[in-house]
Order: sequence, then structure tokens, then C-alpha cells
Amino acid sequence: MKKWILRSWRENKSLILFIALMLIFRSAVADWSDVPTGSMKPTIVEGDRIFVNKLAYDIRIPFTKVSLFTFSDPVRGDIVIFDSKASGKRLVKRVVGSPGDIIELNDNILTINGEQLDYVTITSSASTVDKLENMPGIEHVVRIDKRGSRLSSFRSLEVPSEHYLVLGDNRDNSVDSRVIGFVPRNEIVGRSRSVVLSLDYDNYYIPRQDRFFHAL
Repeated sequence: MKKWILRSWRENKSLILFIALMLIFRSAVADWSDVPTGSMKPTIVEGDRIFVNKLAYDIRIPFTKVSLFTFSDPVRGDIVIFDSKASGKRLVKRVVGSPGDIIELNDNILTINGEQLDYVTITSSASTVDKLENMPGIEHVVRIDKRGSRLSSFRSLEVPSEHYLVLGDNRDNSVDSRVIGFVPRNEIVGRSRSVVLSLDYDNYYIPRQDRFFHAL
């Protein structure tokens, strides 16, 4: 058995090293993440594979959440990927509140630290409306259900230390901080700013070429 292991190592050393380095790279440097739901529509659609920059905030020991060095912290507007203990899933959401921020939502209108955000209607359908949300430092499009939902409002909340308030851009159809609570800093594994590739789930998984390397 020992001889077989040694022979296999000698014969496949390059392949084994390549696989090990690739796994370390994906764990600690960069990866991609599949987005199976529409919670971030219209920014991210079902079937998008988004690039995950795992060095955006920290250098971590591979295969752990132990941070060796912190470059920066998430800021409002960042699209973050995090391993949510509360939901038991890896989620993709947008940071709306940083530690110390006071956040309120009334009929899908955000107020951050006493300042109500401005909204401009972009498109409208029978059931939804897409609006440009002018968040301090970044503008992005959110989707609102015209009928509203139980998620459309929440009372004024202060984001605690080492936590973040995150929302999906599809505001009435997202499991986010309104459901799972504030996100601990150590659950955030990276940031995304682009789509790598996209497959159309409703059309035989045909690639959506217009979304390849699409900026978020």
C-alpha cells in the first residue's frame, strides 16, 4: 500500500500540486459564485456566475475564516458574498448599513442616518417598477413590487459593531437582513463587481453572451 501511494505520488505529482494550488487559490484569493435566485434582480439575474474577490477585505488562512490581515471593511453599496449561519447558505446581497448607521425602510424608501434617499423610476411593468436608488457614493437599480410586501418597511435600527445590514436589490423578494438579521463581519468572504458568465435557465442553459464580464 505504501509503495502504491509513493508510486502514485511520483506519477501524478504535477497534477496533485496543481489541484492543491487551485483549491487554495479558490479558497483564499478568488472564486466564482452561482446565483440561483432572483433576489438581486435586476442587477444580478438567475444563472449569473459572479466573480468573487476574496482579497477585497482580508487575507485569510485557506479553508478557514481566520483573517491574517485586513485591507478594508465593506462599505455601503458593496455587493458582498457571505456564508450565512442564520440561513445555512452562501448569499449574495448589497450592503446598505455599516456599523453605527441608523437605517429605516418605509414603503421601500430607505432612510440612512436621517437622510431619505432619492429614487427615479426607470421602467415599469404590470407588477413591478425598477427605480434608480441614489445611495451616498453609489447609484444602482432596485426592483419594487407594486403591491408591496411584509418586507417593504422596517423601523429605525442601529447597525451593531462588527455587523452589516444587507438587502437584496429585488426588495420585496429577498431573504436578507430583514429575515436573517445583521450579518457578522466574519461571515463576509468577498466582494463582487462583475459577472463572469451567465446561463439562461429558462432556455436550455444557453449562455447569455451579453452578460459575460458584465459590470455590476
